[in-house]
Amino acid sequence: MKPVVITDFSRAYPDQGFPEALKGEGVRFDLLDMGDMEGVRCYCDAASAREIRRRIASYTGKPGIHWLDSGDYHYMTLFYASAFKNPYTLVLLDNHPDDQEPEFPGVLSCGSWVKTLRETCPALAGTVSIGPGGSRPALPGSLGDVYLSIDKDILSPESARTDWSQGDFTLEEVAEIVADVFSRADHVLGADICGELSTDHGATPEDCRINLETNLFLMNLIMRLYE
Repeated sequence: MKPVVITDFSRAYPDQGFPEALKGEGVRFDLLDMGDMEGVRCYCDAASAREIRRRIASYTGKPGIHWLDSGDYHYMTLFYASAFKNPYTLVLLDNHPDDQEPEFPGVLSCGSWVKTLRETCPALAGTVSIGPGGSRPALPGSLGDVYLSIDKDILSPESARTDWSQGDFTLEEVAEIVADVFSRADHVLGADICGELSTDHGATPEDCRINLETNLFLMNLIMRLYE
């Protein structure tokens, strides 16, 4: 089984009971408490980036399943994906392109990390973006090596409750896309998932229930495809 690591910034995962549910299913994982970090929601300055890289260093540069917390921390994908040195394609499922100009020069953000990754990671050979504006582009016949990143805001509210505007993809559609990516990739170098909602940011018990069910579905799907 590929290593599973959960970076918990907002306590969204404990709120929904995700760690307990994984234990109940016999899934081994590491839970990194990131709640002590300040000034990292949506934006991440150079000092915070160095500290985050230090904390996740033992999980980078190798296959694994990474749970990133809210979409506010989607920039975490850059830290995981940029550790790979051989050419790869980023396949991004997200209701937003995340390739905007940084609002503050030199400060990484959840809306600019794709652009930053493209400009700073020589191994990134290309990007396939699925979701913005409802886009559903066909995948190339062969993807080579792939890093897969999923923001659950691509899903309709029936399957995910996030703190960003959401798309209208069904969970079944996302599952088909993920399976298609694995079938067309030489190797999936890593996969990450974000799009949580904590009670501190408005999650209701129903929101937590829906997110937990979807998280367990995605975990089981990716673990099965990785076999």
